[in-house]
Amino acid sequence: MTKTIRIAAALLLRPDGDTLLVRKRGTTAFMQPGGKVEPQETAEAALVRELLEELGLATETKDLIFLGRFQAPAANEPDHLVVADVFRLHVSDAGIAATAEIEEIRWVSPQNPGNIIMAPLTEHHILPYH
Repeated sequence: MTKTIRIAAALLLRPDGDTLLVRKRGTTAFMQPGGKVEPQETAEAALVRELLEELGLATETKDLIFLGRFQAPAANEPDHLVVADVFRLHVSDAGIAATAEIEEIRWVSPQNPGNIIMAPLTEHHILPYH
C-alpha cells in the first residue's frame, strides 16, 4: 500500500528569475526546500519553520503565495506519495545557506535547470507549472 507524506514546499524566486533547489544529505535528487507538515500545523506554518531550519531564511506566512497542491512519487522514500502544498516566495539570495540536513543548494533557471537529478515533484510538476 502506498503511504502519503504531506509536505509544504517553496518555489523560491530571485529577482533574476532563478529558483532555489536543495539536496538533502545522503540523497542525489534536488528538490524545492520545505518539509513535512506536523499534526495540527498548517502548511504555511510548516514551510516558514522549514525554511528557517534548512536555509536560515526568516519569512512570514503573509509573504507566501499559494500555487496549488501537487502530488508525485516521493524521491527518497519508496512506495510513498508526496502531497505538496506549494507556495511561491520572492527572495534575494542574501543570507541563504544550507543548514540542518541540507547538503547542497543550487540556484537554477526553471526553464533550463541543467543536467541535475531532480525529485519527480520538482521535475514534472513544479518547474513546468512555473
